Amino acid sequence: MIVSGDLGADRPLVPEEIGQRFEVSRTVVRESLRVLEAKGLVSARPNVGTRVRPVSDWNLLDPDIIEWRAFGPQRDDQRRELNELRWTIEPLAARLAAGHGREDVQQRLADMVEIMGHAFAQGDGITFSRADTEFHSLLIQLAGNRMLEHLSGIVAAALQVSGGPATGCDRPSEACLAHHARIVDALAAGDAHGAENAMRQLLTVHPEVERVVPAPREH
Repeated sequence: MIVSGDLGADRPLVPEEIGQRFEVSRTVVRESLRVLEAKGLVSARPNVGTRVRPVSDWNLLDPDIIEWRAFGPQRDDQRRELNELRWTIEPLAARLAAGHGREDVQQRLADMVEIMGHAFAQGDGITFSRADTEFHSLLIQLAGNRMLEHLSGIVAAALQVSGGPATGCDRPSEACLAHHARIVDALAAGDAHGAENAMRQLLTVHPEVERVVPAPREH
């Protein structure tokens, strides 16, 4: 209700009314409000009570808030913003990952591509999505940048709200698989430029990204 705008900024929240509306105990209401406060959605002050905070105060990188926005009235803006953010995070992660020769992680990435291939052949979108999510999370971990790794939850959330079962693709396809495989090959060869370009090509497959970011040019 807060994320949808039904409860606007500075709107007071009365725990008793919330408990009655959702038929839950005061303890549940209290703990729920604490969670929302930690995410920046509400603030609780003595003699003022609990009030909704403006969007500028929300932790917009919180995976829960990403999901709530993505399935509410702001879904188009949320998905566009996520795609734009991924264009900043993931090509960089792919380039950095090429400089880290962790064969165990690279093998795991290759395994994910193989699983995605089998899932695509069998029409199993759920398995495809799970393998795809792990692929991108592993890639960010392989980059060796702890700040980027901290953002892996954003990418994982983006995969779940992208509107389709795949990340850089709106649906599983041979092109999607080919771009994932190109990334793995570039990482194995230590080709940072190739890995970055392959990731950009993968993200461009997604029609929402293509509308806001032009396709990359080979240098």
